[in-house]
Amino acid sequence: MASGLVALLDDVAAIAKIAATSLDDVTAAAGKAGSKAVGVVIDDAAVTPGYAVGFTPDRELPIIAKIALGSLANKFLLLLPGALLISAFAPWLLTPLLMLGGAYLCFEAAEKLYEAVVKHEDTDTVEELALSSKELEKQKVTGAIRTDLILSAEIMAIALNDVADQPLALQAGALALVGLLITIGVYGVVALIVKMDDIGLHLSKGRAAAMRALGRGMVKAMPVVLDALTRIGTAAMLWVGGGIIVHGLEHYHFSPIPTWVEGLSHWAATAPAVGPVTGWLAFAVGSAAVGLVVGGLIVAALHLVPSKKH
Repeated sequence: MASGLVALLDDVAAIAKIAATSLDDVTAAAGKAGSKAVGVVIDDAAVTPGYAVGFTPDRELPIIAKIALGSLANKFLLLLPGALLISAFAPWLLTPLLMLGGAYLCFEAAEKLYEAVVKHEDTDTVEELALSSKELEKQKVTGAIRTDLILSAEIMAIALNDVADQPLALQAGALALVGLLITIGVYGVVALIVKMDDIGLHLSKGRAAAMRALGRGMVKAMPVVLDALTRIGTAAMLWVGGGIIVHGLEHYHFSPIPTWVEGLSHWAATAPAVGPVTGWLAFAVGSAAVGLVVGGLIVAALHLVPSKKH
């Protein structure tokens, strides 16, 4: 009986060891894959706060929670199964899909720049005023979840590309972990951002003068933070989208553009002491330039060419 119990405990220990090793593999793969998607994550965190602005303070966190749940549904019900099917049956589709998503990110960024230069009448504000608060909230949440689907698809595609050589089960575990951690991280940061003015208002009523000053500073900084996030999100879309296109062109051996961007990065990396930083910045700037050209061409095709027909 004792020897049987010892054998059973040995088997349990062996299974636990295998499970721990598998978990380590999944965690390592998820960390490697998730790091490549950081640019899209920055964009996601920069874009989302705008969907909760303009509502009463008691509705801000529930709106963020609804968007976060929609994001999890996007990742686990649609994107994760789709990514695994592509990996199993059509891995050749991954690079074209990545490039298509990269082009979309470039278009979104170029569209924002175009709208900043060419002012349009804000008809959306008039339409929003005609809606009830519940209808407006539903519209905003739906729009945010739709935007999240695009960004989440890009995150999952980038992550999948980095673990494509792993067994399917490990791919599934890594993608699930990346999706969960990124969702928690992004929407945790977003919740903190949208409540920053409320936190500042609370601190401004405190007893300590330093605390009151900090609170007033947080309230005043909120518009600046939101404006900075918009700019960071636009830059991130150009950098990430352009970088994806550059890597895709390199994959298909269309070498001139990838060679120029890589050459710029290698040249900048020769700077003494700060080489790694300047090399990365040079690649980001080169990728953003490619992204701006691609996005600009798409915006021109959608806006400028049709206008000449009238």
